[in-house]
Amino acid sequence: MELGILRTVTARQKWISEAKDFTPWLAQNILSLSNAVGIELEVENIEVKCGPYSADILAKDTATSKFVVIENQLEKTDHDHLGKAITYASVLDASTIIWIATNFTEEHKKALDWLNDHTSDEIHFMGYKLNYGKLTIVILH
Repeated sequence: MELGILRTVTARQKWISEAKDFTPWLAQNILSLSNAVGIELEVENIEVKCGPYSADILAKDTATSKFVVIENQLEKTDHDHLGKAITYASVLDASTIIWIATNFTEEHKKALDWLNDHTSDEIHFMGYKLNYGKLTIVILH
Protein backbone atom coordinates (compact mmCIF):
# COMPACT_ATOMS: atom_id res chain seq x y z
CA MET A 1 0.00 0.00 0.00
CA GLU A 2 1.36 3.40 -0.99
CA LEU A 3 0.74 6.44 1.13
CA GLY A 4 0.23 9.90 -0.27
CA ILE A 5 0.89 13.32 1.12
CA LEU A 6 -2.08 15.46 2.09
CA ARG A 7 -1.88 19.06 1.03
CA THR A 8 -4.26 21.99 1.10
CA VAL A 9 -5.18 23.50 -2.24
CA THR A 10 -7.26 26.54 -3.10
CA ALA A 11 -10.65 26.20 -4.76
CA ARG A 12 -9.15 27.61 -7.97
CA GLN A 13 -6.47 24.90 -7.96
CA LYS A 14 -9.16 22.22 -7.71
CA TRP A 15 -11.65 23.84 -10.09
CA ILE A 16 -10.05 26.08 -12.73
CA SER A 17 -13.34 27.38 -14.14
CA GLU A 18 -16.53 28.09 -12.21
CA ALA A 19 -18.77 27.32 -15.18
CA LYS A 20 -16.91 24.35 -16.66
CA ASP A 21 -15.51 22.72 -13.52
CA PHE A 22 -17.14 23.82 -10.27
CA THR A 23 -20.77 24.21 -11.38
CA PRO A 24 -21.00 20.68 -12.88
CA TRP A 25 -19.22 19.23 -9.82
CA LEU A 26 -21.65 21.00 -7.48
CA ALA A 27 -24.65 19.85 -9.52
CA GLN A 28 -23.40 16.25 -9.36
CA ASN A 29 -22.86 16.61 -5.61
CA ILE A 30 -26.10 18.46 -4.84
CA LEU A 31 -26.76 16.12 -1.90
CA SER A 32 -23.79 17.66 -0.05
CA LEU A 33 -25.24 21.13 -0.54
CA SER A 34 -28.72 19.88 0.43
CA ASN A 35 -27.30 18.54 3.69
CA ALA A 36 -25.43 21.79 4.38
CA VAL A 37 -28.44 24.07 3.79
CA GLY A 38 -31.13 21.79 5.20
CA ILE A 39 -33.21 21.89 2.01
CA GLU A 40 -33.75 18.85 -0.20
CA LEU A 41 -32.59 20.13 -3.57
CA GLU A 42 -33.11 18.65 -6.99
CA VAL A 43 -31.11 20.10 -9.89
CA GLU A 44 -33.28 21.36 -12.73
CA ASN A 45 -30.40 22.50 -14.95
CA ILE A 46 -27.02 24.24 -14.99
CA GLU A 47 -26.02 27.43 -16.81
CA VAL A 48 -29.68 28.39 -17.23
CA LYS A 49 -30.22 31.26 -19.67
CA CYS A 50 -31.65 34.47 -18.22
CA GLY A 51 -31.57 36.76 -21.23
CA PRO A 52 -27.91 37.26 -22.13
CA TYR A 53 -26.81 35.88 -18.73
CA SER A 54 -26.69 32.37 -17.24
CA ALA A 55 -27.62 31.25 -13.73
CA ASP A 56 -25.08 28.73 -12.45
CA ILE A 57 -27.61 26.23 -11.11
CA LEU A 58 -31.38 26.21 -11.03
CA ALA A 59 -32.69 23.74 -8.48
CA LYS A 60 -36.02 22.94 -6.94
CA ASP A 61 -36.82 22.67 -3.24
CA THR A 62 -38.57 19.28 -3.31
CA ALA A 63 -40.59 20.06 -0.17
CA THR A 64 -42.18 23.21 -1.64
CA SER A 65 -41.59 22.78 -5.41
CA LYS A 66 -40.21 26.35 -5.42
CA PHE A 67 -37.13 27.28 -7.41
CA VAL A 68 -33.70 27.87 -5.89
CA VAL A 69 -30.95 29.79 -7.65
CA ILE A 70 -27.41 28.75 -6.76
CA GLU A 71 -24.72 31.31 -7.60
CA ASN A 72 -21.14 30.18 -7.08
CA GLN A 73 -17.93 32.09 -6.94
CA LEU A 74 -14.42 30.68 -6.51
CA GLU A 75 -13.16 33.88 -4.95
CA LYS A 76 -14.11 36.45 -2.35
CA THR A 77 -17.64 37.81 -2.76
CA ASP A 78 -18.21 40.80 -5.00
CA HIS A 79 -21.09 43.05 -6.01
CA ASP A 80 -21.21 41.49 -9.48
CA HIS A 81 -22.17 38.03 -8.19
CA LEU A 82 -24.68 39.42 -5.69
CA GLY A 83 -26.37 41.39 -8.47
CA LYS A 84 -26.35 38.34 -10.74
CA ALA A 85 -27.95 36.18 -8.06
CA ILE A 86 -30.76 38.69 -7.50
CA THR A 87 -31.29 39.10 -11.24
CA TYR A 88 -31.42 35.32 -11.83
CA ALA A 89 -33.86 34.84 -8.96
CA SER A 90 -36.18 37.53 -10.36
CA VAL A 91 -36.09 36.17 -13.92
CA LEU A 92 -36.52 32.53 -12.81
CA ASP A 93 -39.02 33.31 -10.03
CA ALA A 94 -36.88 31.65 -7.36
CA SER A 95 -37.79 31.88 -3.68
CA THR A 96 -34.30 31.05 -2.41
CA ILE A 97 -30.86 32.30 -3.41
CA ILE A 98 -27.84 30.30 -2.30
CA TRP A 99 -24.56 32.14 -2.83
CA ILE A 100 -21.39 30.07 -2.48
CA ALA A 101 -17.97 31.73 -2.33
CA THR A 102 -14.54 31.07 -0.87
CA ASN A 103 -14.73 34.13 1.35
CA PHE A 104 -17.52 36.51 2.37
CA THR A 105 -16.77 40.15 3.06
CA GLU A 106 -18.44 41.66 6.11
CA GLU A 107 -20.35 44.00 3.79
CA HIS A 108 -21.80 41.08 1.80
CA LYS A 109 -22.75 39.20 4.98
CA LYS A 110 -24.54 42.36 6.08
CA ALA A 111 -26.21 42.68 2.65
CA LEU A 112 -27.63 39.14 2.90
CA ASP A 113 -28.89 39.80 6.41
CA TRP A 114 -30.45 43.08 5.25
CA LEU A 115 -32.12 41.40 2.28
CA ASN A 116 -33.57 38.71 4.56
CA ASP A 117 -34.81 41.35 7.00
CA HIS A 118 -36.38 43.57 4.31
CA THR A 119 -37.96 41.12 1.88
CA SER A 120 -40.94 38.82 2.12
CA ASP A 121 -40.74 35.84 4.49
CA GLU A 122 -41.13 33.70 1.37
CA ILE A 123 -37.78 34.89 -0.03
CA HIS A 124 -34.53 33.55 1.47
CA PHE A 125 -30.93 34.63 0.90
CA MET A 126 -28.20 32.25 2.07
CA GLY A 127 -24.43 32.49 1.94
CA TYR A 128 -22.08 29.52 2.24
CA LYS A 129 -18.33 29.51 2.41
CA LEU A 130 -16.44 26.92 0.37
CA ASN A 131 -13.44 25.57 2.24
CA TYR A 132 -11.22 23.10 0.41
CA GLY A 133 -14.11 21.25 -1.18
CA LYS A 134 -16.33 21.42 1.90
CA LEU A 135 -19.24 23.79 2.49
CA THR A 136 -19.34 25.57 5.82
CA ILE A 137 -22.14 27.87 6.87
CA VAL A 138 -21.40 31.57 6.84
CA ILE A 139 -24.92 32.95 7.05
CA LEU A 140 -28.17 31.13 7.40
CA HIS A 141 -31.23 33.29 7.92
